[in-house]
Amino acid sequence: MADSAGLQFVSSYAFEAMQKVDVVRLAALSDPELRLLLPCLVRMALCAPADQSQSWAQDKKLILRLLSGVEAVNSIVALLSVDFHALEQDARKEQQLRHKAGGSNGESILVSQLQHGLTLEFEHSDPLRRLRLTLSELLAIMNKVTDSNGEFFLKSSELFESPVYLEEVADVLCILQAELPSLLPVVDVAEALLHVRNGDWFMCLLVANVPDSFSEVCRGLIKNGERQDEESVGGRRRTEALRQLCQMNPSQALNIRAMVVEECHLPGLGVALTLDYKPDTADEAVSPLVSYVSGLLLGTNSKVRTWFSMFIRNGQQRKRESSSVLWQMRRQLLLELVAILPRSRSTHVPNDASVEDGGGSGYSGLREEHVVKASALLRLYCALMGIAGLRPTDEEAEQLLQLMTSRPPATPAGVRFVSLSFCKLLAFPTLVSTPEQEQLMVMWLSWMIKEEEYFESAAGVSASFGEMLLLVAMYFHSNQLSSIIELVCSTLGMKIAIKPSSLSKMKTIFTQEIFTEQVVTAHAVRVAVTNSLSANITGFLPIHCIYQLLRSRAFTKHKVSIKDWIYRQLCETTTPIHTQLIPLIDAYINSILTPASKANPEATNQPITEQEILNVFQSSAGQGDGSRGGRQRYSITTQLLILYYILSFEENLLASTKQLALMQRKPKSYSAALMDQIPIKYLVTQAQGLQQELGGLHSALLRLLATNYPHLCLVEDWVCEEEVTGTLPLLRRMMLPSNTCRYTQNQLHQAFQKLPSSSPRLMRILEHLTLLSPGDLIPYAEALTASTALLLEPGVPRRLLQTLNKLWMGLNTVMPRRLWVMTVNALQPSAKLLRQQRYTQNDLMVDPLIVLRCDQRVYRCPPLMDIVLHMLNGYLLASKAYLQCHLKETADFDRQNQIISNVAAPGQPDTPEVTREELKNALLAAQDSAAVQILLEICLSTSEEQLLGAATDSLLRTNQGPKQGSLLSTSRGSVDDTEPDGGLLSDLREVQCLICCLLHQMFIADPNIAKLVHFQGYPQALLPLTVAGIPSIHICLDFIPELLAQPQLEKQIFAIQLLSYLCTQYALPKSLSVARLAISVMGTLLTVLNRAKRFSFFMPTLPCLVAFCQAFPPLYDDVAALLVQVGQVCASDVATKVRDIDPFIARKYNSYFDCSAYG
Repeated sequence: MADSAGLQFVSSYAFEAMQKVDVVRLAALSDPELRLLLPCLVRMALCAPADQSQSWAQDKKLILRLLSGVEAVNSIVALLSVDFHALEQDARKEQQLRHKAGGSNGESILVSQLQHGLTLEFEHSDPLRRLRLTLSELLAIMNKVTDSNGEFFLKSSELFESPVYLEEVADVLCILQAELPSLLPVVDVAEALLHVRNGDWFMCLLVANVPDSFSEVCRGLIKNGERQDEESVGGRRRTEALRQLCQMNPSQALNIRAMVVEECHLPGLGVALTLDYKPDTADEAVSPLVSYVSGLLLGTNSKVRTWFSMFIRNGQQRKRESSSVLWQMRRQLLLELVAILPRSRSTHVPNDASVEDGGGSGYSGLREEHVVKASALLRLYCALMGIAGLRPTDEEAEQLLQLMTSRPPATPAGVRFVSLSFCKLLAFPTLVSTPEQEQLMVMWLSWMIKEEEYFESAAGVSASFGEMLLLVAMYFHSNQLSSIIELVCSTLGMKIAIKPSSLSKMKTIFTQEIFTEQVVTAHAVRVAVTNSLSANITGFLPIHCIYQLLRSRAFTKHKVSIKDWIYRQLCETTTPIHTQLIPLIDAYINSILTPASKANPEATNQPITEQEILNVFQSSAGQGDGSRGGRQRYSITTQLLILYYILSFEENLLASTKQLALMQRKPKSYSAALMDQIPIKYLVTQAQGLQQELGGLHSALLRLLATNYPHLCLVEDWVCEEEVTGTLPLLRRMMLPSNTCRYTQNQLHQAFQKLPSSSPRLMRILEHLTLLSPGDLIPYAEALTASTALLLEPGVPRRLLQTLNKLWMGLNTVMPRRLWVMTVNALQPSAKLLRQQRYTQNDLMVDPLIVLRCDQRVYRCPPLMDIVLHMLNGYLLASKAYLQCHLKETADFDRQNQIISNVAAPGQPDTPEVTREELKNALLAAQDSAAVQILLEICLSTSEEQLLGAATDSLLRTNQGPKQGSLLSTSRGSVDDTEPDGGLLSDLREVQCLICCLLHQMFIADPNIAKLVHFQGYPQALLPLTVAGIPSIHICLDFIPELLAQPQLEKQIFAIQLLSYLCTQYALPKSLSVARLAISVMGTLLTVLNRAKRFSFFMPTLPCLVAFCQAFPPLYDDVAALLVQVGQVCASDVATKVRDIDPFIARKYNSYFDCSAYG
């Protein structure tokens, strides 16, 4: 407001004195300063105070003494003598009158019949009339503001414009607002004063005399303000008024600025207050203006960002004005930029510039204390240009380029500055417009390449700008411009729109002048790996560059070996795992298996050697799954990454066999001997406890294990692992004293050798071992398994066996594969041990049934049988994966060779691929069924057990009725009805339960196994056991009709016998329908079988009819009809061939018919 430029405003010193009512400071004011504050001071002296303290009484005397010598006090006292109540009533009547008249100024109750102008009337009037004149004029302006609907207007008022009476009008205004606050709210009065000349001066006086209203007035003015203040006269006047208020109370300037941002109004005011702000302690790093504008544009509030960006865009559309806040801001930013530029800049870089002096004495670089400020300025200009759309002037562009191409000291902040400068060049290549500027940029980029290693070593940072240069060069070579844009936005920390077409000039410079592709690959492989790489190291690292080069196949294209670099980097990793490591391994595996081009199939990278892999595991793995001897050379992260590499390599190798066969390439897979020496399960168990630090590595390992090593992912293993690693075992280990007796492997071995006399000592050792963690048990694994067979001797306590079983299950959670091999070899029969036959992991995967070729005594030792069944289940799954892998490895190459041979020798038929799959499935089915049949055979009682009364069908005795039992006894032979000595809790019964549990799991996993086994058949004596002990056997109801349709009489008999037990166990509607079918089949066979076959069929099946009737009484009629039909057939057969019948039978036959005749 230029119209109030000559007036004296209230100083910040005077305002602070008024706020604190500091009488001493008020007394120090000059007369002109004191004159502005008289309305408040007079009221303070005359009105009754709320504070009745002695100190205020003294201060009041000082105020009265201060006012006693001022002449204008008398006029203010006269103003305060008026009846303000009557005045307020007249003012409200006038407001009502104006409202009825539609806002016209026709009649006035406050002021009537003005003889002269308003100024002259004010001069000649008494205090009451002066109050009425001012109040009438003010109310008129306030009403007009209310009716204007936000449109700004400037009211010409003689009363507020006359320089002679301004002080007296201000006195009247202050008194009116103080005495009539409900009629004249201070916020509404301030809003009205914006519409008259000198309004900012009146507003400052009003607030100075009511200092508590400062925040209220400012907030009201901001809320009613425009979103863009420099677009209108009203916005500029409001901004200037608020700026004057903040100059009067500078301590609240930042709070007012915060209100501006909160309301998203008056952006120019926020900038102006920042320009006016003078902090008590100057921050050398970043100026308040840079901080404020950066916060608006780079903050998270998108509404604020859009609002301020619009201020920048709109401000550029107007002509350049020195009074514009935007141009003031730009000028200040330019001055700050020039202030930190090196004093002497030269576009020539001397050749003899040394690295140590930061670029040589001929080229002065950025001073260290200016680097952070320079980085902040660069980011701010990026935000202004990229987000707010600022178009830099030639002067700004020139100075910016000078700053970007300056050379900072080798500090972490210097590295950050160079990275920001480089990204700004990529984001705004238009800053380089002349050939001289282009040459300056090329020299600066060359300097970056030369100094990168020095900066990294001197600054002590792992992520330097050299990796970013390499990465951008690789992106340019592969034309991944979108990736460059993402990189630039990520480094700058803001999302800005960059057109890919604008990068064409930079692409030419990079790909043709600075970084050719061959130079990129040769340079990348020489870059040192990042020590202790983890997710905590941010920025662009060598791993990013290598990953992009692997993806673009640059290494294979230019025959540069990258294997050693990747191996070294994998060995230099720690937790938390870096997010780029897993993609790097995947890209590396792809470059090993897939050639860069079909024309050159040998253009692939070399895989990591087996010896290098063994070196990683030798200290933690020792021999096989989990021996942890000595201190680890490599971190668990390295071992897990190498494990992921091996498993992923093998999986991708199998998935790529078709493509590799077409190219006549067969990369060598890693040997089984290597895999046996890697503690896979132990590592995965360790990874389970580090899931947060490993990111997605643990889940990726589980996926690969489930595919390639299903025997390491058994559900019962995970459940057992919870029992071993749960809370209760942890508490037991915590209770274990640190100084407790530790037993050696030799002591354990000796205790085993002296069994059974050493049972108590062995029990103490084993109980102690149960308190150890599975990892700590690993050294004892060999001693435990080697002596397992000794526990089969008579007289060994059952508790020893159960404790050994518990220890074995604990070891199984960390070293399953090696443990299984040792256990299988230890449980061989003694005759085999004499021949020193040792099975390997491969032998057991090829033939899982080796597990069951153990000492026969194991079959009646439940704790050891549990271990054997666990291993059998695992090796059956391992065999499936092994055969599937073998099929994939050889199928495509064999088929390719077959095609070639067919081309050489036409006319020969091509073996279909499905045949190999069918053969594999047949082999697996035979293998599984053989295992089931062997296990069922183990469930049979031996002759010794039968002599002791161990009946195999006791489990269903309560379910079978006495009638069926008597019938069955005639066909099954004599079975002792007495229980064994131990009742149902015999070793045989426990083994049978364990086997039935395993068969139940196998039948659920693959119902075809159940079908195959029952089509093969097994001893009828086992039917009560299998039906009662295998819950999933009810699925046999699905294929019994098919089994009844078989031509073999034995299978039909087995089907009916099986069905009789199923009907008793599962009396379901489906069982009823199948039973009806079985009765119908029996009736049909009665008519088609000859006498010999009829006898062999019906003798074992007729007792089954009793079970049908017991389960389903509605079948009585059908069964009775069948029995009558059987009797009739037999009678007719006897009648036709009576001469061949024994005379005794003939007599019985005649007596039967005699009785029937009399009946």
